[in-house]
Amino acid sequence: MPVRQYRCSVRLRHPARRGAGGAARGKAIIVLNPVEPPLIMRDTVHCVVSAGDEPAVTASVEETVGRFGAYVPGCRLKQKVPFDILCARATCCTASRPLRGPCGPPLVTPSSRAPRDEGPAHTDARTFGGMGIDAHAFLRDLARGLEPRSDHLVEVVTERLRGELPEVWKYEDMAALAPVVLSEHVDIVLEFFERGPENSKVTTPPAAIDFARRLAEHGVQISELLRLHRLVHGYLLHLLYEETGRLTKDPELINAVTITLSTLAFEYADHSAQEAVAAYQKARDGWLQRRLFTIIEAGMRIGTTLDTVRTAQELADVGADQFADLVTVDLLDAALQEEGTHPADGPPELRRIAHSVSGDGPDPAADTVKRHTYPEESEPALVLASGQPLRLGIAPCDVPAWLKVSADHSGAGGSNDNATYSVLLVPLWARGNALGLAQFLRRQTTDPFDDDDLLLAQAISSRAAVNIDNARRYTQERSTALTLQRSLLPQNVPEESAVETATRYLPSGSRAGVGGDWYDVIPLSGARVALVVGDVVGRGIQAAATMGRLRTAVRTLADIDLTPDELLTHLDDVVIRLQRAEQRDMDEISATCLYAVYDPVSRACSLASAGHVLPAVVTPGDAPGSRAVVFPELPIGPPLGLGGLPFETAQFELPQGSLLVLFTDGLIESRGRDVDTAFAALSDVLGQASASLEETCDALLNNLLPSGPADDVALLVARTRALDADHVATLDLPADPAVVSEARTFASDRLAAWGLEEMAFTTEVVVSELVTNAIRYGETPIQLRMILQSTLTCEVSDASGTAPHLRRARDFDEGGRGLLLVAQLTERWGTRHNREGKVIWAEQLIPSAVAG
Repeated sequence: MPVRQYRCSVRLRHPARRGAGGAARGKAIIVLNPVEPPLIMRDTVHCVVSAGDEPAVTASVEETVGRFGAYVPGCRLKQKVPFDILCARATCCTASRPLRGPCGPPLVTPSSRAPRDEGPAHTDARTFGGMGIDAHAFLRDLARGLEPRSDHLVEVVTERLRGELPEVWKYEDMAALAPVVLSEHVDIVLEFFERGPENSKVTTPPAAIDFARRLAEHGVQISELLRLHRLVHGYLLHLLYEETGRLTKDPELINAVTITLSTLAFEYADHSAQEAVAAYQKARDGWLQRRLFTIIEAGMRIGTTLDTVRTAQELADVGADQFADLVTVDLLDAALQEEGTHPADGPPELRRIAHSVSGDGPDPAADTVKRHTYPEESEPALVLASGQPLRLGIAPCDVPAWLKVSADHSGAGGSNDNATYSVLLVPLWARGNALGLAQFLRRQTTDPFDDDDLLLAQAISSRAAVNIDNARRYTQERSTALTLQRSLLPQNVPEESAVETATRYLPSGSRAGVGGDWYDVIPLSGARVALVVGDVVGRGIQAAATMGRLRTAVRTLADIDLTPDELLTHLDDVVIRLQRAEQRDMDEISATCLYAVYDPVSRACSLASAGHVLPAVVTPGDAPGSRAVVFPELPIGPPLGLGGLPFETAQFELPQGSLLVLFTDGLIESRGRDVDTAFAALSDVLGQASASLEETCDALLNNLLPSGPADDVALLVARTRALDADHVATLDLPADPAVVSEARTFASDRLAAWGLEEMAFTTEVVVSELVTNAIRYGETPIQLRMILQSTLTCEVSDASGTAPHLRRARDFDEGGRGLLLVAQLTERWGTRHNREGKVIWAEQLIPSAVAG
């Protein structure tokens, strides 16, 4: 059997001498047939023996150290014998030079080696002591010697890291995981050195990967992770250098081990750091992606409406769902009431309008009415005043009163006197104005807030603050526009003898804001009444102001008794002039209008439409189901503001007790149904309408707009009345001055029949002047008509289109005093034109005793 040379390493430990390492000096070791003198270190004997095969080496070693303990290659034995063999190992020599005996030629040359696998050769192997012991073998023995002391190494490195990286140790989970990571690092490093790079694979400990992920989730910078790796490996390398110096004083060996140790250590450090950084980056990307998703979700969930309270509640819900145990939102009372911030004197008053807790616990209702203040020197007051966010950690014994108010709310895990709070105080600022304060709380059961959480809370709160400010501004503008709109509508619809009316106005419930819908009831001469509905295109204060202008213009034009088509023509000119004055090329003023005139004497209804939907007519019936509802097919003119197009008046007769229903398009237009369906529903409601006009208005709104209007709605329902023959007296007169006395007598007799004798003198003067004026300046046919209603009206009509004018007569003028007398003796007078000519009329108030 060929003889080979085997390098043997035997580690021994004396149980009774466990002082510095507890190792035997090895001087009692008897090495059988050594090829080279043995190298005796603190706890290891290195020697080279000759044997035919590895079992023979085992036998040689067993024979050599048998009396000190048993030998099993690669195993650790802890036997209660005078000496314990901690590790014994024998490998075939692979030195680049043949090993020589003490005094002779080489015992074994490289060519005489057996063809069996002798292990890979180390290209950087270094020999020392003239015995072929390389640096890798030394490192293997060094690693084996440090394995029992690995826990001590972990403790040493951990203590050093605590002082160098306090940022990492402030997190409880990281502080608990760090010793595990270091222990795995030490074990893997020692195993790597013991087995050598050829027989082991560089792997990063799983705990180190988890540690890197947790660092990323806590928002620790990657530079801290890299610094941590450098420190860990630097400390371990330093300890290995120190241990090498203690084990040998041979400079060549120390130099060789240092070079090899540095090479292997940096190889391991580079690989493990690369895997840790990859894990960190992946976790950091996931963390940033989750934060981005949180911000995106906040943008989608916050500000869905223009309601201040709901927007604040959405902020609280997002915060509680994503990263806080408890969220409260306080808004300044001044911000909810009017424009601007809180007054400078005194602490600002706030109202808690939103509150939300994480988990499945119920959210306590926020008291939006109760007001509270924060002490001037408290953290919330400072945040409100400065506009800068603040992150706090509050111990159980230092919980301030302002925090107890929030923390004691049910649902956030219950009240806990021993709870440690992590608090974020974020001001709600928008457009340079302070709106309030958002509080985000965490209890000790979760990680405290960090700077990244503060930035996230700021981002979400800033977005919410803008939405809250938008909602606040919208609410204020809507309230202003609605107040203006209602102030420009008729406050009290006058009672008319011609019609009985009921009205409704419903503002839009959408974000578009208040529109410019209006209605009006205008008394006219001759007991007539004008019914008006209109709709200004646009929203907000501008539309309400335009509506007020147009309503005033309609009343002014109605006062001169224009026909419906002429009135709309003049109103169209008014809108065009408004367009030119406003110079709004991109958003021109436009409107629709329906103007109807009802005469209770003739029961005739004349109307004209400027782009407006036509009214519904309900004929009277004995029972609600017997009424007929019709929508007259009448011409509809262009909307106001186009100019150059004519309007047309249509006339039809209404039976007494008919319903005339005027409305704007908001009553019938809806996204969920077509116009025909709306008209059918309108017809059904009107067919079953009760005798009360107020109930009819409510029934129309409830049935056609069950969920509220998407557009403004103006509704005017009128029930027609008729004047019987007893309240109207008519006398046809020829163009003869002699009939003036006959007209006076006719008027006196009619007043006596009506029981108004005390008005006879004034009425005779008025009739005499009007009839004389018609005979002198007018054309036949001439007619005198007296109408008794709430007032006494005297009318004289003729075929002339020339209207008289009131003037002051000079001292020597024979005429010009008649109309002056009429104006002085009556309540009001005027002239109206029609297709047959003109009518001059005068109204007198009936004495209250007679009227009652």
